[in-house]
Amino acid sequence: MATIPPLPPDKLYRHCEVTSLQFDTTEQLVDLAGAVGQERALEAVKFGLEMQHPGFNLFVLGQQGTGKHDMLRRFLDLRAHAEAAPENWCYVNNFSDPGKPIALKLPHGRGLQLRTDMAQLVEELQSTIPAILESEDYRKRVDQIDTEFDALQKNSINALADECEAQDIALSQTDTGFSLDPARNGEIISDEEYDHLSSEQRDAIQNKIEALEVKLTKLLKQMAEWQKAHHKRLRELNREVNIFAVGHLFDDLLPKYADLPRVQTYLEAVKQDVIENAQIFQKPEEGTASQQGEALPPLRRYQVNLLVSAEEAAGAPVINENNPTYQNIIGRVEHLASYGALTTDFALIRPGALHKANGGYLLLDIHKVLAQPFAWEGLKQALTTGEIRIESLGQIYGIISTVSLEPQPIPLKVKVILFGEREYYYLLQAYDPDFAKLFKVAADFEDDVARDHNSQLDYARLIAAMVQEQKLLPFERAAVARIIEFSARDAGDAERLSLNLLRLSDLLSEAEYWAKSSLPSLPDAAGTAAGTVSCAHVQQAIDARIGRADRIQRRLQEEILRGTILIDSDGSRIGQINALSVMEIGDYYFAQPTRITATARLGSGEVIDIQREVAQGGAIHSKGVLILTSFLATRYCARQPLSLQASLVFEQTYGSIDGDSASLAELCALLSALADTPLQQSLAVTGSINQNGQVQAIGAVNEKIEGFFDICAARGLSGRQGVLIPGSNAKHLMLRADVVAACRDGRFAIYAVDSVDQAIEVLSGQPAGNADAIGNFPPDSINFRVRRKLTELFQIRASTTLVPTGRPQRKSRQKEDDDEEEE
Repeated sequence: MATIPPLPPDKLYRHCEVTSLQFDTTEQLVDLAGAVGQERALEAVKFGLEMQHPGFNLFVLGQQGTGKHDMLRRFLDLRAHAEAAPENWCYVNNFSDPGKPIALKLPHGRGLQLRTDMAQLVEELQSTIPAILESEDYRKRVDQIDTEFDALQKNSINALADECEAQDIALSQTDTGFSLDPARNGEIISDEEYDHLSSEQRDAIQNKIEALEVKLTKLLKQMAEWQKAHHKRLRELNREVNIFAVGHLFDDLLPKYADLPRVQTYLEAVKQDVIENAQIFQKPEEGTASQQGEALPPLRRYQVNLLVSAEEAAGAPVINENNPTYQNIIGRVEHLASYGALTTDFALIRPGALHKANGGYLLLDIHKVLAQPFAWEGLKQALTTGEIRIESLGQIYGIISTVSLEPQPIPLKVKVILFGEREYYYLLQAYDPDFAKLFKVAADFEDDVARDHNSQLDYARLIAAMVQEQKLLPFERAAVARIIEFSARDAGDAERLSLNLLRLSDLLSEAEYWAKSSLPSLPDAAGTAAGTVSCAHVQQAIDARIGRADRIQRRLQEEILRGTILIDSDGSRIGQINALSVMEIGDYYFAQPTRITATARLGSGEVIDIQREVAQGGAIHSKGVLILTSFLATRYCARQPLSLQASLVFEQTYGSIDGDSASLAELCALLSALADTPLQQSLAVTGSINQNGQVQAIGAVNEKIEGFFDICAARGLSGRQGVLIPGSNAKHLMLRADVVAACRDGRFAIYAVDSVDQAIEVLSGQPAGNADAIGNFPPDSINFRVRRKLTELFQIRASTTLVPTGRPQRKSRQKEDDDEEEE
């Protein structure tokens, strides 16, 4: 008989009393102010956002589904709306060095104004300059300059030609220049005639030609100077005309930016470039490169590349980058293919998330950032230097040699908020020295909250807010009470409520689905199907969710019931016990009983964990077995060596086993084998032990109890079946209604034990026995029989071991027989 009573039914499930909820449906609840149970985390968020010193960026950590991202986004939206809008940043052409574009900072909204003004200016120049250059007055002045130059050139050549003719030398103009040849009567003499001349005549002609060549060379140099002067006069004319054409346009534009000296400097550079290159505003002739698909039209040089549009709502930007690649964070320079080559300019600079969030807040998922090559290093570099420097990875690492740009860096002022699970935070703290310098504020969101009357009311308001946000049907208060109970079960603790808002949201949506499925198909007069979500609909959603995920659980239970997997739920066995293990498939947890057997024999004090020996046992499980060994030696063999060799094994397991929640079951099985005392197979055990024999809490206690209950219920509840759990787990119980009902009717029992002695008494129905003042146990108690067995093993071992005097060791009879067989 058990020495401790089973837990009463009211300890197996903590109800949320419907009468404690003072509303009929969620429509009557006021909005929830703040977040349930996250006050500490939101205080950290507030501190991190208000702290303006460098490095006080935030890492928001916690389990997925706690709603931390949505909560922080709502918090930031309210805060950012009240803050000043950031400055606009533009990239413009650097006319002195086009490979290094200039970054201009303008007040919010002025960037768009500058881009519009420059586009309008170019449009006006495209009409004004061609009109001036094609005007009659301009053409007359150009013709006059050309005529003067042509006349001067022609007169000089004619004068030299007359001088040549007077000396019977012909001056001829060819494709390659001018030539001097002997002539007679204005006609060039032939080579044959020239050869018949005397040497004196030929020498005289040659002397004339050489003298005239000197004059021709001097004239050609003079003509080159005249050509330069001609071009200079044309440039001066063009400059004069261009200044006249564009001067008034810039005179109207410059005063608009009198308060921005760098912008005025840029506009002056534009003005000078327009004056010097006015011809690019003329319409291209047929067949020129600009009409053949030129990649970078010349007028692009006057564009303004506004990185972030100023048309956004007022306030600081809040940017959430869902694809945080290196280029999406830092920005990039695009290239265009033109005639087999890649070309680029300042207008092809594209902003990254840091540009868009500059002056505001940037939200990133740390898992996604670390998954992208170089993204984490790029983000840290920008935060460390306080500037955004756009560089391609090919440039940084010398992978490609394509000519690219070196845009001027942009100063960075941003709060970066990283989201991630706790594992990422602690790993980065341990292995990345830059992390602690850049992310000094940790906002740790709670996974659950203490369950009391106030928190249940807050949770009801949270449900109402989510129902309203998702535009669901109203939930009745009984449905809300059932959801609160489900949340406690989800937290694995009757005294706490889960803050996994993702699972809560899914449950609300599924419950509404079942509610709508039960409504009449015809709409009411308002055109919508009226109704509310009841407790039955919530339970239907919970059951349906389990039904979609429990295929493997049902198959395993089926194999147990068919006898393929050996699990006894009645009778008694020596050295055999039912332990409870939990399996995880996706987000679904379930438990099933597992048979543990133990054997004991003479040995050197070793407890063999067969799972560990075949590399199927984890470190925590191995730790539990070592603690078990220590407990045996301390309690029963304090004055003598532990002289047994025991084996423990999880029967019919074919995968890895970890955790110490079966260490209590293993110890009880081993004590049963040593005391030669059978254990009730109608009971299952879960719990871990320490070296003093105290039973410690374990996880998933509800699932473990229900896993054994399902097997017993399928075979028929006899009233002898039950589960032993640690006493410290009693406050976690939120069992299914059918389990609670069976316990209420006396057909099933839950025992909360605090020590291995209590556990072995319940399992065996015999007293464990307490040691007296000198350490002796009562006769016929289980502890007495265990110590007696270990003492017998020690005596046998001592009788077969070498004594200190050095006498020959006495062999056992079995050893002598073995030696004789070998001979």
